[in-house]
Amino acid sequence: MDSLTVHRRKPDISEIRNRASAKNRQEGKQISLELSKVIKLLTDPLTVKLKERHLFVLKKLLKRNHIGFLLKELSGIAKILDICAERAKDHPEYVLILCEALKLCRLPFLKERTSDELTYAQDTIDFLSHMGCLMRVSDAEVRQNLVECVRSFYSCVVPKLLLDGLQQTSTSYRLQLLEYSDLPQTFLLSMVALENQPNIRLQLLHTLQLLSSSSDLNCAALLCARGAETICLHMNEADPSGQVLIRSTEILWNLVERCNKEEVTEQLSSLECVVSLKEAFLHHMLNKSQPSNVQLRNDLLVITSLLAESPKSQLVESFFARQLVIFAISPELRSHNALVPDFKMDFSLEDMKLKKLLLNLLVLMSSDFAAQQIYKEERVMLALLTLVKPPEASSAPHRSGSRHWSALQGEELQLQALATLATLAPILLDDYKLYQGNACLLMLLDWCVVPDSYFGQGQSFHSIGGRGSKKAQMRLCIRALRSITSLCEESVNQDLCDQGIISQLLGILNQMEESPDEDDAIALEVIADIQLILSTLCEPDMHRKELFGSEGVEMVLHFLKKGTERFYSGLGHNKLILSTVDCVWSCIVGCYTTEDYFLAKEGTFLLLDLLSTSPGCVHGIVLSTLLELCDNPNTLSHILSWRPSGGGSAPGLLLQMWRQEEEMLGVARDPHGAIADPRRPILTRSQQEDAQHSFPAHSPGAAVLELSENLRSKIYSIFCKIGFQELPGLTRKDYVTLSIIRRYLDFKVGEVWDEISQELREGGVRPISPDQKALSSICSITEDTARRVMEDQRSIIELQQKEESSEEELLYTEITVNSHCKQKELAAKSWDNYVSRTSNYEVLKEVKAQREKCSSSSKPEDSRNRPTEHVIGHVMTVEHTDDPGLEGVNVKLASTNIKSASLNNEETMTRDPEYFSTVSIGD
Repeated sequence: MDSLTVHRRKPDISEIRNRASAKNRQEGKQISLELSKVIKLLTDPLTVKLKERHLFVLKKLLKRNHIGFLLKELSGIAKILDICAERAKDHPEYVLILCEALKLCRLPFLKERTSDELTYAQDTIDFLSHMGCLMRVSDAEVRQNLVECVRSFYSCVVPKLLLDGLQQTSTSYRLQLLEYSDLPQTFLLSMVALENQPNIRLQLLHTLQLLSSSSDLNCAALLCARGAETICLHMNEADPSGQVLIRSTEILWNLVERCNKEEVTEQLSSLECVVSLKEAFLHHMLNKSQPSNVQLRNDLLVITSLLAESPKSQLVESFFARQLVIFAISPELRSHNALVPDFKMDFSLEDMKLKKLLLNLLVLMSSDFAAQQIYKEERVMLALLTLVKPPEASSAPHRSGSRHWSALQGEELQLQALATLATLAPILLDDYKLYQGNACLLMLLDWCVVPDSYFGQGQSFHSIGGRGSKKAQMRLCIRALRSITSLCEESVNQDLCDQGIISQLLGILNQMEESPDEDDAIALEVIADIQLILSTLCEPDMHRKELFGSEGVEMVLHFLKKGTERFYSGLGHNKLILSTVDCVWSCIVGCYTTEDYFLAKEGTFLLLDLLSTSPGCVHGIVLSTLLELCDNPNTLSHILSWRPSGGGSAPGLLLQMWRQEEEMLGVARDPHGAIADPRRPILTRSQQEDAQHSFPAHSPGAAVLELSENLRSKIYSIFCKIGFQELPGLTRKDYVTLSIIRRYLDFKVGEVWDEISQELREGGVRPISPDQKALSSICSITEDTARRVMEDQRSIIELQQKEESSEEELLYTEITVNSHCKQKELAAKSWDNYVSRTSNYEVLKEVKAQREKCSSSSKPEDSRNRPTEHVIGHVMTVEHTDDPGLEGVNVKLASTNIKSASLNNEETMTRDPEYFSTVSIGD
């Protein structure tokens, strides 16, 4: 009875769960059964024409789901909606059912368990895809409800009262699954079907804008369906509200930002899309009645700039490029081209952005040869040179009431035009010379160095670091001159020199040296660019090197003294060092007057200091410069007399660099640095790897290419200038390396002939007997030379080892002699002490007192109470030898301590020590 009561009060939990699951399965089966009955009612041939019965059941079904659809019912609901969509073509009554169902779809889906979101995820994706297919229904109300339904996914819906056991899905659940459905693509493809429904088309664009701005996957799906092309082709359709173009532009922006730009550009590069963009841009370019039109015009120009970067764009073929060029040169120049009507800027902030975008577009289109022809025809170079003039020169008296760019806008456009000129001037060099570009830039450069009341605002990208000065203008002006002179066009460079650019640039450098700022990256960039310009101008002409003169040498020495401490600072000191060394090579070397002045000012010492402290990337240009300087006979004494701060000499530094270079190249050497393999005395690891590959006949082999890829040939050439004998500051290891360098050319010639013979073998070509014999002789001579060098190196190493041994013996001899002398001194001093003690009683008493004092201080206080230790000996082993008598017996003894034992711990018993007894040993 009690057990029965317990079972009633505390039923089994597993039994409750089983009952609940059984109940849920029964309810789910019942619901599924009801949906299947509705579907059967709609599709069964016997009941397919019972329209009133259908509408009654469908309304009842929607009423039952007035709080939302269950996740597990979505697959059945999707089938019912598809059937209703098919019936709606002939029976408009089903349209109301679709609209009501779509209104219910705005509510969050319902779930019975937490796991339902994952369990029915695929059913939800399929349902959303079926929802998108409802756009095929031509009824405007259905389409409008469908679009509003999808848009409602991005807004918060007020929750309704739910039944027990039901929960709403999370807010982001539908949006996450929407990314994996076909709904975005279906909406995009339905754009064509909405030509007669402009209001719904506008709402659909708004929905596509939401879809593209919220997810990268949605953008990717739209792009896969040619979304960029579709949107662009329909952006100019009739629209009184003007919102279609705005929405379309926003969608294109989202595709550009979230998708692959190359794919977007590929879709927009067709002639139809470019024409569509052109029409939209021109419409808003000439119609500035509303501020939104001006902003939209600039957005369209940014998208056009993206197209200009693609070589496949049809900007020139669509005549859009010429129209853009004409807008770019306005208002500086007026065009009479009939393609573009009169356009007047109001010099507002949006017009300022438009002007900068157009100048940037000139740079992007400059790679197209057809666009370059348009630049020449429309006098783009003249417009740019007009913009870059100094404010005083460009500020012509304005008529009363005329509008123009403000001072801040003029500064930004001047800098933008300078940056554009640096790209276009080398391309449009004939126009640059025609409109006297050199004079314009030099006049601007003069204005940059003259102190006046000009105050740079520094609020644009190109004016970074130039606020309150003309530093930004100087930076971009120098950059433009560098791009022009780098073409090495003699007529342009000669014109610059005739106008005094060398002295002008040296004056700017001297002025910048007076106020040095090691952390000013812009100043460092300007100095490096000026030095590159001077190098380009002076290298081919001796007269220009003379104009460089002592003033230029002093400038170079100043920057060489800065060293390489800040080489990796990231501010541009590395570029400054390289440009300075290049300036020495191009502006000083070759002219004896400047060379002698450079040597007199210890310029060679500075180059060697730079070589010893700089990283490896600088060694090549420094060695090349030193090699060129060695043609001057006065240079050799400077190189040989140089001494670094840590000790050594210039030849020792070069030999150390040779060893480091060979270690990096993987040349085989023994532990002493000598040749390890006479058949490959200077062969590198890369040459061994390249030996397995064949080179074309018109290209040099690996042995020849290796000459320009490392420093060994430069070091060898310098040693050929300074000689191989009587070099200061060398060690035996240096002489071992020097013996290899001396034969470097012989070894290199042998490598080249070895490559030739190997190529002949690989090509199946057998030389005639005399040639074959000559090849064999050359290879054997190279190997014999290497073996002779190895013998010399071995003798050097042996001589070094002998010197080290003799130095070691000498050191030990000195130590022994010093020790013997010290012992004699100690013995003499001991004898003197003994004599003084025995001859003088007072000294003896003093010594005795001193000993007693030392003895008492070193004796422990408890030494008297310390127990006496007794030792007993044991015979361990006895060995016989050949010696007669007791001398022929070896006895090994061992001793053991004997501790006294007593019952009283305070008293200790002592015993007399036991001595070893005599042991007789017989044979």
